Amino acid sequence: MESPHHPGLHYSSLTGLRGMVLRFYGRTLDVLVSFLVFLMLLTLFFSVWNLLRDVYSAFGYLRQGIGIRNLVSDVLSVFVLIELFRTFTDYLEFHRIRLRVLSEVAIVFILRELFIGLYANRVGPLDLLATAAILAVLVAARIAAVRFAPRPESPD
Repeated sequence: MESPHHPGLHYSSLTGLRGMVLRFYGRTLDVLVSFLVFLMLLTLFFSVWNLLRDVYSAFGYLRQGIGIRNLVSDVLSVFVLIELFRTFTDYLEFHRIRLRVLSEVAIVFILRELFIGLYANRVGPLDLLATAAILAVLVAARIAAVRFAPRPESPD
């Protein structure tokens, strides 16, 4: 496992007490993140189950907007959970949270809230401007993260 502070430096190459502590830290962090991924997976399955249940119940309330509102919220929530799940799995793979993925999670979450607000007629002009500004910053951060992504080091 590479050290987050010194790319290319592996915890296993450190010796002594410092190396032992850092290896313990790395293993503990991996266990905790693995547990969080498992919890996220359970949450994702539960959310999809609720979504399917809401689809079934929405057919009975098609004329009323109640069932459809819940359905829209649930679908968008599943997308947010999928993006969060991807963030955790990327952390397990790369031992860092990539700005590109984190900005995508934030974009999906902001869009979820915007869509829910628009569907419920709760979004005013100032809310739209603020949301547009936040989305512009997040999209710019995502573009910068892709444009200036760290290149893999060539083996010597």
